[in-house]
Amino acid sequence: MTGKTTAADYAWLEERYENLMQAYCITLVRGLTPEELLRELKAEPGPRITGMDGLCEPSYDVSGSHRLFVGATAVGDWSLMVEFNGYLGVTNEAMLPLSRGRTVVSHFLNVNAVDHFCWYDNGELRVHFEPLFAYYRDGSHPDELLEDMRESGFDLVEHEEHDDREYEGLTGASFALAHRITGIRLTPELLESAEFTCGTAPVPGG
Repeated sequence: MTGKTTAADYAWLEERYENLMQAYCITLVRGLTPEELLRELKAEPGPRITGMDGLCEPSYDVSGSHRLFVGATAVGDWSLMVEFNGYLGVTNEAMLPLSRGRTVVSHFLNVNAVDHFCWYDNGELRVHFEPLFAYYRDGSHPDELLEDMRESGFDLVEHEEHDDREYEGLTGASFALAHRITGIRLTPELLESAEFTCGTAPVPGG
């Protein structure tokens, strides 16, 4: 693991990106440029947009359930893909082939509090869990991240009942765990200044 942030380091997300935090998918792909990533996803080319806020409106403008608007920007030797109200980054049919020969880390939340965290590596789903139920994990190496999960802010103890307090910090914990795996720390400055290459990608099987 290459980063050591925790959920608290991403508390700014709720204030600065309230729209994104309601329904999002964040994906980091190593070894592809944004243009290469969109080609791999068979995306129809779209505009270039500066700043993550600019991705919101076109994401909701995409009609139908079989295509999703995505924006990708280079961060080091990784590409960061952002989806408002999307889920392509946690769709196995898309990410498993994309991860062959490379690493993909993604996390997702929708308006119904359905959430997923996925670590794909070389064509396999290495670790997958739902942040609210982090005590249950699957994948080829389900327990590989336990220490980093706990330090990031996930509760690894099973509870009979859940209350709203247990949702607090889980999104930040997902961002922190993604940083620990990839070494890519997302900051307000990065997201505000990033230039995104955008497109509309088909959902496999959609």
